[in-house]
Amino acid sequence: MMNFLLCSVGRRCELIKYFKLSLDNDSKIIATDCNNTAPALYFADKQYIVPHITDENYINKILDICKKEKINAITTFIDPEIEVLAKNREAFEAIGVQVLAPYLDTAKLCFDKYEMYKYLIKNNIKTIRTYEDINSFMSSYENGNCKFPVFVKPRTGSGSVGARKVDDYDELKTICNHRKDLIIQDYMDGDDLDADVYIDTISHKAVSIFTKRKLETKIGGANKTISFKDKKLFELIEEIVSHFKFNGPIDMDFFYKDGEYYLSEINPRFGGAYLHAYGCGVDFIKLILNNLKGIENQPEFGNYKDGMLMIMYDSVIFRSKDELAGSSIF
Repeated sequence: MMNFLLCSVGRRCELIKYFKLSLDNDSKIIATDCNNTAPALYFADKQYIVPHITDENYINKILDICKKEKINAITTFIDPEIEVLAKNREAFEAIGVQVLAPYLDTAKLCFDKYEMYKYLIKNNIKTIRTYEDINSFMSSYENGNCKFPVFVKPRTGSGSVGARKVDDYDELKTICNHRKDLIIQDYMDGDDLDADVYIDTISHKAVSIFTKRKLETKIGGANKTISFKDKKLFELIEEIVSHFKFNGPIDMDFFYKDGEYYLSEINPRFGGAYLHAYGCGVDFIKLILNNLKGIENQPEFGNYKDGMLMIMYDSVIFRSKDELAGSSIF
């Protein structure tokens, strides 16, 4: 029996369904969210409505749930909470809970995209040229080192909110005057790729990799993808993750251009399109279960079919307002 606490579950209904498929009947999925209309809550065995992650009592509430529900492992489905869990790793481990989130220094790097860029350059990892602000970009532009179009996105945040292509200086100036938290990147017109990677919690090495091309992307991630395999990319991923201290599932974004892979960013959690990997038989939940039993997983890459499509669609659930978890919003 293994019990999981999945935090800030939002709309990740299918992922919870897959978790339950991979667990035995005695294991339980406990879900939390700060909103009792988060649909994924109602696919778990039990639901808790909790304060916002910035609330001073948030971690104490989560620790209480872990104790009450005899939780073995905890993870989150949103980026801003990753660092919260990482900061409190020792408190969770003291009550026997494995934190499926990176260690603190790595968590901070992944959330701050400009700090991540500097770290990647320092470690000779190919990535997209990035500017901290419009002034540093314009200095490079005036020297002929870069050109339009460019791509802007928030330095921190998740779900691609605020990310967009910018075609000229006037547009860039207007956007940057409106938002001061944007970084500026070279615009990449190569293949947009994604990798689901499981980092063993014992060896801290990559032991499973699933790669796919994005065919269509909406806010929040890719919703149409096709699987592919490339030994060169597998080896690159192994090298990249050796420079960090991850712990569990991560999602890596790459671009492929002129025969080279460029790392875009790393989200150290289950990616929104991990469903594709699971549907092709790449089961990270089984790897987590092995780790919780003290079993170190051995690397196994490419154990899936090339050319398999994933096509997402929306669905609905129905509940009476009296059946909602916690206090009613009505």
